[in-house]
Amino acid sequence: MKQNMGVADKTIRLVVVAVIAALYFTDQLTGIAAIILGVIAVAFLLTSLIGWCPTYVPFGISTKNADKPLR
Repeated sequence: MKQNMGVADKTIRLVVVAVIAALYFTDQLTGIAAIILGVIAVAFLLTSLIGWCPTYVPFGISTKNADKPLR
């Protein structure tokens, strides 16, 4: 598994996870929406931690090198 996620991609996903968690723990997110967004949050958290997104692979997407400045 070659990493295909850059720092910006990971950061955005972690912010989304934090927002979903905050909404859930303050009882603003309940029911089926909580379950669906909870599953998405777990997937985002795992992909951010390992730096590899399986949905990027079939499309050949990589944000890993997007963090480097252009010269």
